[in-house]
Amino acid sequence: MTFDLLLRGGQVIDGSGTPAVRADVAVRDGQIAAVGEIAGDATTTLDVDGLVIAPGFIDMHTHSDLVQLADPTHEAKACQGVTLEVIGQDGLSLAPADETVEAELRSALAGWNGDPDYPRGWRSVADYLARFDAGVPTNVAFLVGHGTIRMLVMGADDRAPTADELQQMQDLVRQALVEGAFGLSAGLTYAPGMFADEEEMIALCSVLRGTGAFYSPHHRNYGAHAIEAYTEAIATAEAAAIPLHLAHTHLGFPNNKGRAPELLAIIDAARARGVDITFDTYPYLAGNTYLHSVLPGWAFAGGADATIARLRDPNLREQLRIELEETGTDGFHGVPIDWSWIVVGGVGDEAQSWAVGHSLADLAKQRGERPIDLFCSLAADDRLMATALHQIGNEENVRTIMQHPAHTAGSDGILVGGRPHPRGWGTFPRYLAHYARELGILTLEEAVRHMTSASAARLGLADRGLVRPGMVADLVAFDPERINDTATYDNPRQTPDGIPHVWLGGVTTVFDGKRTEHCPGRALRSPFAS
Repeated sequence: MTFDLLLRGGQVIDGSGTPAVRADVAVRDGQIAAVGEIAGDATTTLDVDGLVIAPGFIDMHTHSDLVQLADPTHEAKACQGVTLEVIGQDGLSLAPADETVEAELRSALAGWNGDPDYPRGWRSVADYLARFDAGVPTNVAFLVGHGTIRMLVMGADDRAPTADELQQMQDLVRQALVEGAFGLSAGLTYAPGMFADEEEMIALCSVLRGTGAFYSPHHRNYGAHAIEAYTEAIATAEAAAIPLHLAHTHLGFPNNKGRAPELLAIIDAARARGVDITFDTYPYLAGNTYLHSVLPGWAFAGGADATIARLRDPNLREQLRIELEETGTDGFHGVPIDWSWIVVGGVGDEAQSWAVGHSLADLAKQRGERPIDLFCSLAADDRLMATALHQIGNEENVRTIMQHPAHTAGSDGILVGGRPHPRGWGTFPRYLAHYARELGILTLEEAVRHMTSASAARLGLADRGLVRPGMVADLVAFDPERINDTATYDNPRQTPDGIPHVWLGGVTTVFDGKRTEHCPGRALRSPFAS
């Protein structure tokens, strides 16, 4: 019997969490044809003795919405062994759109996606996903963004929708599901998603009921009221009777130190009531988002130009200082800001590149300014495109949360900017090297399960996430002793060691640690799309 690809002598970690076994893996026509002691030959035979063969890794939270289309190399994810990325996160998906919303998103998302010279112009989810079908480095699964849909119907208004507007938004969610979306994302600390109340979210989530699609919120608070915000997200999903996937489930800030068991108890209680809950995390302490995201919600009303005008208004400067430094804003999760926590990660205008890699506290001291003045000027001068790392994490919470069986891996990787977060290049090898091999927080087999079959199950993909006959041949080969993340906060754009080979549908996308020219990826459509 002749196969297209035959991997001989590796240790197979099949994604189910069961112990590794020594076995051959054969691939034919893009699928796994056999696993075990295999007789026969192949067009390509590879000796993988000493390597682990695992399912391709699934990144449950990414910001590769435009990066893949514009950059056919996409080493950041392909060289980590990632074969599927979930895009459209945090309520701001690139589709659906009209001309006005496209322009707003182009500006609003430049800090996440960059602004590459790539032709846009799509209007529907179907048209957007068709762009990926021309061939990209990894597969993608799309979430439609609540904030984008709200912009289409209501603009940047800070108010509740009318009955007619709510119906329009529900119809847009329904159409997105028909065209292939796997669920609804929300960014409840980002404009305009932050203007939605729980009643609005329940009404939109109810469209998902019975479809298999899930709700994935960036919830309202990760700081002073984090537990309450998680509880709200669970209540929304429970009221709508739909599955819930909690995005970047972290408990940061000093006030949340040691509170992970409390959060997991709430999740477990809801699961016991029948709420279908999963969640993702990245294995780092710093967060990464827009510099201006720390502003109070009122500062975002009316859109980007209105926000910039407020940042430049000297009459508002003291009010902003008090809310940011003394009382804590909803944008910074109700915690008074320590400017040393805020490190500039990237800027849209190279004229502002002097700020990249430095904390706002240090920059203000160097320039003889108040931090609030520096912050407002930088955010406004860079037209709200600057990003920042928030050094607010708690290691014990990170370790506790990743051990839960409902946990999956998501990088939340922003791949643009002068000094982006290393999680975009290092999340998956870091789980396997630091937390599994070095610390033993997870077994290697369990870590792989969290990155593969657990994620595939959340997405409803029955043909991925396991190394078994009949499954799609999305595979990664890694050296369990050498695998290591090399990306750092100072030097983030570093591909990992110890991941020599990656296959997407049986096509080699990484060989001997180097990205090939092949781009076999496409946009998957949800299994419940009609």
